Amino acid sequence: MAGGNLKVGIVGEGRMGITHHSIINSRPDVQVTAIADPSTVVNTLIEKYVKVRTYKNAADMLDREPLQAILVCTPPALNFDILSLASRKGIHAFVEKPFMLSSSDGFEIAKLFDEAGLVNQAGYVIRFNCIFVKVKQYLDEGLVGRVVRIRNEMYSSTIIRPQEESGWRASHASGGGVIYEMSSHAIDLMNFLFGRPAKVIGTCTTQLFSKTVEDIVSSAFLYRTGAIGSLYVNWSDASFRKPASKLEIFGEKGKIVADQHGIKVFLTQDDDRHGFTKGWNNVYITDIAPNVPFYVRGLDFTDQLYHFVDKIQSPADRRTRCSFADAAETMAVIEEVFRDSENVKREFLK
Repeated sequence: MAGGNLKVGIVGEGRMGITHHSIINSRPDVQVTAIADPSTVVNTLIEKYVKVRTYKNAADMLDREPLQAILVCTPPALNFDILSLASRKGIHAFVEKPFMLSSSDGFEIAKLFDEAGLVNQAGYVIRFNCIFVKVKQYLDEGLVGRVVRIRNEMYSSTIIRPQEESGWRASHASGGGVIYEMSSHAIDLMNFLFGRPAKVIGTCTTQLFSKTVEDIVSSAFLYRTGAIGSLYVNWSDASFRKPASKLEIFGEKGKIVADQHGIKVFLTQDDDRHGFTKGWNNVYITDIAPNVPFYVRGLDFTDQLYHFVDKIQSPADRRTRCSFADAAETMAVIEEVFRDSENVKREFLK
């Protein structure tokens, strides 16, 4: 970029912080110059082997470093103060999901960044999965006509044995529990494809191995278009070695079935625009996957951070594919899921 490399700081050098550090540092026009982490061990290792400056807290780093952007990978309860300070200092920000634990806080931070003309992006990485981007294209083009029913499922074997009441996954305040940790991705995908639902009903949660948070959630989303969506997320299913997403969309002209690896399209008539014929058609990820220069955990992880940097370098169009406002909308739905779950418990599960 003009004027030298983009100087980036990272807040929180845990698993996701290290992942994002390695990805963004792969760009020749980006330089990670500082990290903030409370761990003395982490800071010692970073200083020794990575040769960047380290700080115990984000405030000190933001006060002392001439940063242009930050990647925030901390528990969401800490993010409001960090991002408020970053906005005052004119620093662009990427933040890991679920971004905030309050939609009102999320909308407030989004407004601060937008009014300051700062690039802001939340880490809902599924929006950068080329399969689901292609599904959105098909929906926008009306491939299956008016959508009637949606089924969105996510599975993993994250929690498959009894848990202690410790660690970030055991606390909602740290973004733990299946709703914040996994369902937030599924809910954000629904928002990305169909917009925010008009109502959330019938939410049920189950504690299987966790003592303080939920392991399974199911819910129904009602849309003003008349479409009805079902959400089911389970992070305690030992039959899945890796996290898996399954999406089925039924419309007046056919249906779309998709996962992270491919798309099946069933149509009631030929569609010359896409070269699809009546009946079943297949789209494989190898047909549409983009090339990325650096691979960690998946193409979409690289794509989302490169998108963030590209937007910083393109002042004419700084709206990201998953802005803070988008993430706040997702948080608003998550809040509805929690409220509805409590209502169901009070009325039907006494």
